[in-house]
Parts: sequence; structure tokens; C-alpha cells
Amino acid sequence: MLRFARRSLQRLRGRGLPVVYDARYRQGVYGVPMDPLRGEKILGALAEAGYMRRDLVSEPKPASVENLLKVHTPGYLQDLQEAETLTRILGVEVLPAEAEGTLELQRLMTGGTIHATRLALRGGGVAVHLGGGFHHAQPDAGLGFCVFNDVAVAIRRLRARGFTEPVLVVDLDLHDGNGTRRIFAADPTVHTFSIHNEHWGDTEAVASSSIALGADVDDDRFLATLREALPPVCAAFRPGLVFYLAGSDPARDDLIGNWRLGAAALLERDRLVTALAREGPRAAPLVVLLAGGYGPHAWSYSARYLLWLASGRAREPVAEEELVLARFRALRPELRRAEREDDGLPFSLSEEDLGGLVPSAARPVRFLSLYSRHAAELALERAGILPQLRARGFRRLRLELDAADGGATLRIACEDRGDERLVELRAHRSRSLLPGMELVALDWLLLQNPREAFSARRPQLPGQQYPGLGLLREFMSWLVVVCETHGLDGVHFVSAHYHVATQSRRLVRPLDPRDEARLRRIAEAVAGVPLPEATRAVEEGQVKDADGVPLSWQPVASVIPVSERLQALVSGPAYDEAVARESARLVHTVR
Repeated sequence: MLRFARRSLQRLRGRGLPVVYDARYRQGVYGVPMDPLRGEKILGALAEAGYMRRDLVSEPKPASVENLLKVHTPGYLQDLQEAETLTRILGVEVLPAEAEGTLELQRLMTGGTIHATRLALRGGGVAVHLGGGFHHAQPDAGLGFCVFNDVAVAIRRLRARGFTEPVLVVDLDLHDGNGTRRIFAADPTVHTFSIHNEHWGDTEAVASSSIALGADVDDDRFLATLREALPPVCAAFRPGLVFYLAGSDPARDDLIGNWRLGAAALLERDRLVTALAREGPRAAPLVVLLAGGYGPHAWSYSARYLLWLASGRAREPVAEEELVLARFRALRPELRRAEREDDGLPFSLSEEDLGGLVPSAARPVRFLSLYSRHAAELALERAGILPQLRARGFRRLRLELDAADGGATLRIACEDRGDERLVELRAHRSRSLLPGMELVALDWLLLQNPREAFSARRPQLPGQQYPGLGLLREFMSWLVVVCETHGLDGVHFVSAHYHVATQSRRLVRPLDPRDEARLRRIAEAVAGVPLPEATRAVEEGQVKDADGVPLSWQPVASVIPVSERLQALVSGPAYDEAVARESARLVHTVR
């Protein structure tokens, strides 16, 4: 079976993998814990691996009301004009001013599933929609972030156009595909197959497989269930079209999931479904939808699957640090325009001019001597940082700049509930840290979400008052691109805690080889230990040297090297030899 699927996919790869995506998907919904850049990151991973051409990405049109009415009742569509209805469906407050935008986003994604279906049928292969999978929506009600049932709308549209082949919906999102099952409960030509954690309502249907496995499901149990249940359905039903909801929320690190699947198991799941859909002489067109996936790493599981689809072999997606950097580099022209927001305005006076002409006017604050408050806000908006904060539920954002010693402090606060401090970034340009080099010196960086509480999954780390925002890569990438654009040598900062020193190790290097050796030895000693526990072990003296003496944690001065001369300082034979000498002397164990 897998051998045949491999041959059929080779024909697909010769043509390329068609993908449906729209930049407006970045809008997200306030407070829904889904990464608004999920689709963009997946596209970036495909592009970085060389498997994405511009002509393979197409934009959808919003689903028409005519098509929505093929599934949903007129009364329900009328009720969706009210913000209260959307609030009940999404589980987060939707203000009246946001209702239209929220509704249009799901209409656009429903149109995306329609368009992906069109592409799959036209090419007779696989088409991917980087969105969709709203499987909880029913004819007269929405639920669980799902307003419209995009799969049902796409199927009913096909039926109205004369498509008579059997349709199989394989729903491997963590949650029950209850809405799709209810819509087609009396239709023997549509089989809804769902493996999930628990049932969401009635499971009766003339053509359905509904399997609830409970919580804490591991790789072996899930894959055994899938291998036993799905092949007989495919063999008996012989679908002429397959929809695959490839949710990543069964992953063990999903923010709201309660299963424990690893990346390898999720990829094996995806390969099995693809093989079954493309098996035998009656290979069915396959429409892949993202469905559920919550948290900063959800994109990576989908990216692995699509890289396999495009290349024919298991490939790891590019590291997220590099992916974020690539996105910022692509925005470099826009970031430069943000620095020169007054360019092209005739007879205008700059803030510097006003500061020099009017004795009483204070010289304006510019972050890194480049960005005014307006320019910094524009740069962070275009870079996707402010949209990601809004997606976390922070609506009324305020950005301000304050003068600091030789530099400036950039603050972002939210005014929804008083004055919530989210970001505080203090940095300046320095020529004194390293002889002959100019660096961005990062003095202080606070990223916190005051609306979240610590939990067993997200325990408190040293130095934290609230859980983090998950935006460290974005801010560091912004500073790196500033360095690349303006000929600065790199970013300098001091890691006060072990968990900070170990993040982004692909890009960050300690200035002192002895610190690099120490970090490597500590990493060996705490290998396999979750980062929060490893950090506590280091800071509480549980990591000891060969003589049993507890390690005394010391802050580490590090750089993200940008220029060749700084890269040479923290890499190369001399640096590596110094690290090796120190490593030979150090032996750390953890109690």
C-alpha cells in the first residue's frame, strides 16, 4: 500500500504541491489560542526547503451566502450578525466592532476549502488548505471556534454541481467531528471517520465511524487504533474524494490538548491516511486541512507532513529561529521605510529639526537611534508582532518610548483592563563592549502575559512573574535584521538564568569559550529533563562537578553574531579548541 502511494505521489511531486492561503488569515480572533502566523510559518518552511513556488500558492474568495445556505439555516446565518452569537461560538468575547471581521475570516477560510477541493479534483492529486477544518459547526449552531462547517459546504456545493462519487471525511483532530457527522447523518454517500478524545453528542449516522479513546493517549495506542479502523472503511467505501483534517492538537505539547503523541507518530498518521487515499487504481483526490492546533509549535507538525508530501522523504522543518529571521529579512524594505516614515513629504520638519529649532523642545526619543514611536509601532505591526499580541486577546495596545542611559526603552502595554504591561525592551548601540565593533546591547527584555497562570504544563521559571508571551524569537530577529541593515556587528546580552542561556542555541554563542563548554556540559547532565526542571536543578545546586561540588550558576555574556568578524570571534578553530580544553576539564552530574 505505501509502495503504491509512493509511486502516485511521485507524479504529484513532479507537478508541485498546490497550496491555498491568504495573508488575511493572520488576522486571527482575539483570545483564541491559535497562532495567527501558523500558515505563514508552514509556507516559510516549504520555501526554505525549496519546495514552494509562487505559482503553487493561490488565494481563495470568501464563500458565498448561496453556498453557506446549502448547509446552514437562514435563521442561524441571520443570528451570526450579532456579536453575542459569535461570543458563544468562539468562547471569547467578540465586540460588536469585531463581529464583521471575525465572520469574514471564517467565510474566507470556508472559501479556501472550496478552492482546495477544486484544485484537488482538477489535478486528481493532493491539494492543501492552510486553514479550515471547522468540524464542530452544525446547520443551526456553531461551537468550539467553528462558525461555518467548511467541509460540509464544499461537499454540498459539489453535489449541487453534479459530483456523485462517495466522499470520505477522515477527521484526526483531537476533538470529535460532531458537526460534520450530524450534517451527513442520513447521507450514505458521505462517510465521516473520526478518532478523538471524547464524543461531542450523538454518534448515530448511516455512514460513520466515531471512536473515542479518552485522555492521555500515546503513540502506540493511537496508531494501532488507526491501522485497525481506517483501512477497512477505505476498502469498503471506495471514496472518490477524501477530506483529511490533519489536526496537530493531539501533540503532547499542544496548549489545550490532552493526548501525548510525538512528532514521529503524527507524521506516520499523515502518511498512512495519504497512502489509503491514494491506494490502488482508484486513487482519490485528497484535500488536506489544518484543523486544530494550539500553541507556538503547532505549525511544525503540519510542516513535516507537507515536506514529506513535497519531497517523498521525512524532513525536519527549518528551525523556528531561522524561519522567523527569514520572515523579518523579507520585510526589510518595509522596516527601512518605517525608519524613514517622513521621507517624501515636502517642506516637512523632522523631529530632530524641531528639537534643534525650539530651545524648550526636548530632543525626541528614538529606539536604537532609528525608530520614533510611530516608526517602531509601524515596524512591529508589519513584522506581525502586534497582530500576535492581539490574537492573544490584547485589543487596545499602547506603545511608548522612554529615554534610557544612552538608548531607549520600548514598552507595550494593553489598556483593556487598566494598564497591563506586556513588553519592556531596553537596548542601545554600543562601541565599548568589544574593541572595534558596534553592537546592539540588549540591557533588559521582559515578555509576559499577565492574563495567564502558571500550570503543570507551563511552570514558573526563575525571574518570571507571569508566563511568557512566546515572542522572544520575534524580538531578537528584529534586532538581528536591524544589525544586518545598518552594518552593526551583532546583538549582545547577558543570560541571567539557565533557561535563557539555552534558548536559540543555533544562533547564540557565549563570548567566553569557557561559558560555552560549561553550557554544553550542563546540557549533557540534564539531558532528557524538561527545561523548567533543568533550570531549577542548575539554580538550586543539583548539578555538580566531578568532585561533587555544586555548580554555582553565573550569568553568561552572549552574542548573536551578524558580521563576519564577530562570527570569527565566537566560532572557528581557536574558539572550538578552547571549548574542547575546558570541556575536558569539566564533568557535571545531576542529583
